[in-house]
Amino acid sequence: MMTPHRRGGKTSLIGVLVLTLMWALLWGTFAPGTLVAGLLVAIVIVLTLPLTRVGFAGKVRPWYVLVLLVWFHWDLLRASFQVAALAFRRRTPRGAIIGVRLRRANDLTMTAVAQISALLPGTLVVDAHRMTGVLYLHVLDIDVAGGADKVRADVLTLEARVMRAMGSTKDLDEFSLTRSSRASSASGTTGERLP
Repeated sequence: MMTPHRRGGKTSLIGVLVLTLMWALLWGTFAPGTLVAGLLVAIVIVLTLPLTRVGFAGKVRPWYVLVLLVWFHWDLLRASFQVAALAFRRRTPRGAIIGVRLRRANDLTMTAVAQISALLPGTLVVDAHRMTGVLYLHVLDIDVAGGADKVRADVLTLEARVMRAMGSTKDLDEFSLTRSSRASSASGTTGERLP
């Protein structure tokens, strides 16, 4: 279990600046009085409500972040049309709750996959079981989604994109998500292959 503790000065300074900016944006003015008040509120918040430290052993890869964003927008567009088409059909959608066991059950990956999945129309994350790494998703119409196995495969593909975008090299090798590990995996020398 993570416990709150004070962070270094650099992180606190960034937090104070971001909170001050948010204060000014909420008030809709960058007047000196608003900025001073925002600065005071931000200092009180940072000192009295310290954030928990989140471990990040990964590496942000800009190219794969871009790939993740492009695929997300494509999935968003496709799902929007599917949900809109459901509104004009005469039959009642056949909803389902599907459990998907993620390969890497760390907090960051699980949260990213859950949030991206929840942003797609027709899909809602009902529960996330941290200990087992299982996400439970409600799918608006299982037939339109292609069945339970297709939904599971789509979520695992999303997880692979998230891991490529910000996972550790060790995780990428372990789950055959790098070019070199996929080549050796194809020859049968390493662990499991992706769907």
